[in-house]
Amino acid sequence: MRRQLIGFIFTTLFSTVLHAQERDSIFILPDSVLPLPIENFYFLITEHHPVAKQAALLSEFARQEIRLARGAFDPKLEVQWLTKEFSDTEYYNILNGSLKFPTVFPLDPKVGIERNSGTYLNPERYISNDFNYQQFYAGVSLPLGQGLITDERRTALRQAQLLREMNEAEQIKLINKLLLDAAKDYWQWYFAYYNFRLLNQGVNVASEIFRRVKINYELGEAAPIDTVQAKITLQQRRVEQQEALINFLNTGVQLSTYLWDSLNNPLALAARFAPVLQPEPWAMTPDALQVLVDQARENHPDLRKISVKINQLENERKLASEYLKPKLDVSYVMLNQPFDPSWNTSFDPGEDYKFAVDFAFPIFLRKERSKLAQTKLKIETTTFEQNLTERQIVNQLQSSYNELVNTTNIIAQQREMVTNYEILLRAELLNLENGESDLFKISIQQEKLIQSKSKLVKVLSEYEKQKALLYWAAGLRNLNGNQGQ
Repeated sequence: MRRQLIGFIFTTLFSTVLHAQERDSIFILPDSVLPLPIENFYFLITEHHPVAKQAALLSEFARQEIRLARGAFDPKLEVQWLTKEFSDTEYYNILNGSLKFPTVFPLDPKVGIERNSGTYLNPERYISNDFNYQQFYAGVSLPLGQGLITDERRTALRQAQLLREMNEAEQIKLINKLLLDAAKDYWQWYFAYYNFRLLNQGVNVASEIFRRVKINYELGEAAPIDTVQAKITLQQRRVEQQEALINFLNTGVQLSTYLWDSLNNPLALAARFAPVLQPEPWAMTPDALQVLVDQARENHPDLRKISVKINQLENERKLASEYLKPKLDVSYVMLNQPFDPSWNTSFDPGEDYKFAVDFAFPIFLRKERSKLAQTKLKIETTTFEQNLTERQIVNQLQSSYNELVNTTNIIAQQREMVTNYEILLRAELLNLENGESDLFKISIQQEKLIQSKSKLVKVLSEYEKQKALLYWAAGLRNLNGNQGQ
């Protein structure tokens, strides 16, 4: 009779606890707790984290590099004034002002005015006094050999424009790595939080059991050993609760390293925030995986950087090829055409002009041929690197996909295991009611149920980590897979 009474009490207790757990799931947040979805967490990181701000500066750095390269094409104003007087004699007075207009084409236009006078003026600089020793001039220079296709300044501009693409890829790479680390810490916080809530339930159950057993012992309806067993179980649950609490607190501290305000001040994660349970795990199809692979081959930041590097080397190769040509520069300058300093108009390209030809050519071209060969070897080496990197990315995607598929199966099995442990616990309670079980067996089944639920939460967090890793491996900007780059 006494044993049946104890069984009835425990059956009522555990049935109440089981129904309470079903109604008050650990995944249902209380009203006092604010959810922090990982999308909002990502937004805070990309807006205010120092690494994200550093990455944003790469675009500005690239813009300044392009600006620097374009500086080689800025118009240039030059003025030269030379004068000499000795023993009351003006030896010479030379004033030459010009304006150059460098262009992205081989032509370099130039206009200017000269005023030269003096007793001992170099005849080369002589200008008649018809226009007060002044002379307008305008002309162009054109490379017909080396420098016709490309030259250093045009190559520098193309390299700067490619640097912008490389910095954009580097920016995506830095932010993606930051978000991946943040995702791992977020889902670790997720496990710590819900595991702590689960163990809190375990403490509440163990505390209620101990209270009931103690009352039954005082009423003479329970043996002293039952109170010892109930207290040991309660102590064990409290130890587990403390371990879970410190893990929860530490993961929150770790998560705070990603939180900054708009003034670059670090923020602490408030205790009122909690991670949000994600929707049911989905199974990625092989076709969807192939889409990710294609996107990775096209837009992965590592592959984009290597592709830009190859393009930069191609520009260097073209420039090196230019140096194999002879240097043949010609320039033509019209003097006082189409107007003179008195603004009289006339135009005769065969009269009043200066013409120059500049030719140079190394005999052996050893320096030029070596530079070209080295550039070709760099291109070949970088192409090998590109092929290897692409293979590694594709394999990493396949590996992450396999992990996701496997974890999805584990989640389904773990949920079924939780259900089975609940069935076993109910069966053990029924045995207790029939006098065929005891408190020790009940505690074992309760412990296994808690462990299985904790394992389920752990597997759910691992699944989300694997999903973030999959999209990171594909080089996507959003690690939830909601969008591409």
